[in-house]
Amino acid sequence: MTTQTPPPSTRPTILIVEDDANLRLGLRDNLRDEGYDVTDAPSAKEAAPHLESRVFDLLILDVMLPGEDGYSFCRRLRAEGVKSMVLMLTARSLEDDLVRGFEAGAQDYLTKPYRLRELLARVQALVRRAGTAPPQVVTFGTFTLDLGRRAVLRADGGEVDLTRTEFDLLAFLLRHRDRALPRGEILDAVWGRDVVVDPRTVDNFVSNLKKKLGWTSTSGFTIHTLRGVGYRMEVTSGGPS
Repeated sequence: MTTQTPPPSTRPTILIVEDDANLRLGLRDNLRDEGYDVTDAPSAKEAAPHLESRVFDLLILDVMLPGEDGYSFCRRLRAEGVKSMVLMLTARSLEDDLVRGFEAGAQDYLTKPYRLRELLARVQALVRRAGTAPPQVVTFGTFTLDLGRRAVLRADGGEVDLTRTEFDLLAFLLRHRDRALPRGEILDAVWGRDVVVDPRTVDNFVSNLKKKLGWTSTSGFTIHTLRGVGYRMEVTSGGPS
């Protein structure tokens, strides 16, 4: 039997170079949940083989890498003709550090600790500049969520009237479907870490979403309540468009 080579991914490609394993793997998983094709490495040395074998739309480089630091690595890649967009991550926010990053060839710069929503927004903007973008339309049951238009449509084309927060909550649940999502994680992503909100607020919003979507056991999707934890969304019909 002939083994066929799978077609290359059409999803935006990202390489994360970050020596902190917890940060690297957490960021990798979040970006994969957003629809990106993500590779990761703990150092410039270990990232090199990946860069030799494929082209990435975006590189996310930590400044304080072991061995060759992020500034030097970025400068070297530019000298070698690598044209990927670069987002640099650093714990320092001094103007000189920002200038140094841009002079090395980075397009954007984000200081730690960063809010996940801000990082995702910057990543989306950079991959769009690179000529690609993550899926903007997701179907679930008889509904379609259009991220570009910020609209949820029924099968007949009618639009579901959602508030901004209800839309953001639904989009977050869909992007992370099949995962157990603690209330705290949902609050950080949808309401923001700087906003003080009662965790039970999530319960009220999920209840409102189900009512507005007219949810029943035959709707093709379910938002499961995980007692003492949070929620998990499952889609049994429909999927990325």
